Amino acid sequence: MPGRLDDPGFVLGNDPSGLMGLTTGFPDQCRKALSISRSVEFDGAAKNKSNVVVAGMGGSAAGGDYLKALFWEEGQTPCEVWRDYRLPKYVDGDTLVFACSYSGNTEETLSAVAEAKERGAAVVGITSGGELQTRCEQNGWPLIRIPSGQPPRTALGFLLIPLVDAAVRTGYLPEQDFDSLFDELDRCAADFAPAAKLHNNPTKAMASMLYGRVILVYGLGAWQALVANRWKGQLNENAKVMAFANAFPELNHNEIVGWTLACSQNASHWATVILEGGLESIKMRARADITADIIKEKSEVFRASSRGESLLEQMLTLSYFGDFVSLYLAALYGVNPEEITSIHRLKRALSELD
Repeated sequence: MPGRLDDPGFVLGNDPSGLMGLTTGFPDQCRKALSISRSVEFDGAAKNKSNVVVAGMGGSAAGGDYLKALFWEEGQTPCEVWRDYRLPKYVDGDTLVFACSYSGNTEETLSAVAEAKERGAAVVGITSGGELQTRCEQNGWPLIRIPSGQPPRTALGFLLIPLVDAAVRTGYLPEQDFDSLFDELDRCAADFAPAAKLHNNPTKAMASMLYGRVILVYGLGAWQALVANRWKGQLNENAKVMAFANAFPELNHNEIVGWTLACSQNASHWATVILEGGLESIKMRARADITADIIKEKSEVFRASSRGESLLEQMLTLSYFGDFVSLYLAALYGVNPEEITSIHRLKRALSELD
């Protein structure tokens, strides 16, 4: 069956919503997102805050994770991603809150926005419309209006690039080389897309090796762990399979011991993917190598590496790799990558409680 990934009819046969097309178009989505963001002005209220919070859920919050990593490496201000109804107690008038909701109607994010207003925080909205757009317009908050009509998990460019651009233009991050990023993503799209044959396409090869297995995704460091969580979510939603994420060096202090009896838990049906940036320290690389050696009799171990020079390029190229892997796995399993029946069922049940 893996050989069928070179058959466009097979790959796209269960993708009526065109998630593969949206994914191959990701570099142009990023370019469009930057153009949209640069049409928005940011007043002084968004600048010189002592902390930054990104409020969002699911795919809408994914951009916040990568923004947080940029703040870790390149910023001087604390940045946190908040996935809940209530904001942290420290949020006040000295906080900038980026409210990210693709639909504009995410109940947790709207609750956080209401609380941000009560506490006097500055708010910047990123949405395709809905109630979040209404509240931004009513309160005079800067609004980055992105296109609607696609699953949030396919809209990472629209949900991340404006965040980064806004953080640069309000003084929280240094300038970013967006042109270099977009060019690198173009090269990835050419190498990962369905037209690239299995023997030359690392994402098809990875999907073939992960097919039929429970997948563990290990990030070799802090930002790599954030990308591992993105892989996990894409594998869950697109391929409809169980996947789990963890991070070095923390997993070497607990999870590595759990492998002792993994064979009694059918570990022969597991696969482990280590996500690397390529510039990790000698000790971090050693941790990955030693861990792979310890678990090799219980789980086959694979590696995936980022491309590019900047942190933004490395995060997005490694993330992009996982997006394609999840879609090729969806094809191998014969499932519609867009369909999220379980989430819709949960939302309907929760709406009945209001």
